[in-house]
Amino acid sequence: MPARLFLSSGDLVADRRFEFARDLQLKGDLAAAADLLMQAIELAPNFISAWFTLGEIRTQLGQRDEAIAAFRKARAADPGDRHGACLKLMRLGAEKIADMPRAYVRALFDQYAPRFEAALIDGLDYRGPSLLFRAVLAVRAAAKKPAFFKRAIDLGCGTGLAASAFAREVDRFTGFDLSPKMIERARTTGLYAELEAADMVQGLRGRPDGCAELVLAADAMVYLCDLSAVLAEVKRVLVAGGLLAFTVETHKGDGVIIGEGLRYAHGANYVRARIAAAGLTLAHLADWSARNEDNVPVPGLVAVATKS
Repeated sequence: MPARLFLSSGDLVADRRFEFARDLQLKGDLAAAADLLMQAIELAPNFISAWFTLGEIRTQLGQRDEAIAAFRKARAADPGDRHGACLKLMRLGAEKIADMPRAYVRALFDQYAPRFEAALIDGLDYRGPSLLFRAVLAVRAAAKKPAFFKRAIDLGCGTGLAASAFAREVDRFTGFDLSPKMIERARTTGLYAELEAADMVQGLRGRPDGCAELVLAADAMVYLCDLSAVLAEVKRVLVAGGLLAFTVETHKGDGVIIGEGLRYAHGANYVRARIAAAGLTLAHLADWSARNEDNVPVPGLVAVATKS
């Protein structure tokens, strides 16, 4: 995963105490780490990273109320919420499930970009693009149609892993990613005719009706809570007969939850309902895991939908 975000307090002594506290946290000495963080916060009351890390430690210690208070302090000190304190609050049941802050997603992937592919493929055994490729081929074969697409849109394109998997089947790729540093990496592949630093919905809204035969979202919709808006835009930009293929993480219940990895998990019934509500037809839905965490497959779904 990416290097941990650190937002300096502007006070050298406070920053140094934070560093010592993080070292103690990693060694398991949580009480001492919390004490050092409180010292850092006394020196710099709006020290965002210290408040966020204190919230994590309070959570580890089972001190829910104190954790909630710390995460709220972190968010108050950084309204953009680059650490994603709101996601921790959702996990603690202190706030309702809602969309991720754009600043959090951008900061996460800007940090991740330099080692994204190595971390995903080597560290997490990432297989999202290959799963989408197999699913799209199966759907096209069942429909007795060729798996070739003149124009495709890659949502949350990252460094271009999905485009690489479909390179022989797609004539022209457009990619969107919220992280400018990911866009820089994707540009070096030469796989994309167009690239734009934009979130999925924003990027799609800038495209004309019926401009794509294929839309891909490999490990991208896990960063969206409600899929309704993006699915509606996908339907609009697809030509008749066009395909949408995407992966999500999932859980055994209904609706949407926030998982331990601070990504959304969408229930299978939720996915079916949102696809139908968007006016798309579900052609394929299978339980396939796109990645591992701690060497254990993360439950997931691969979906392919068509536009009539």
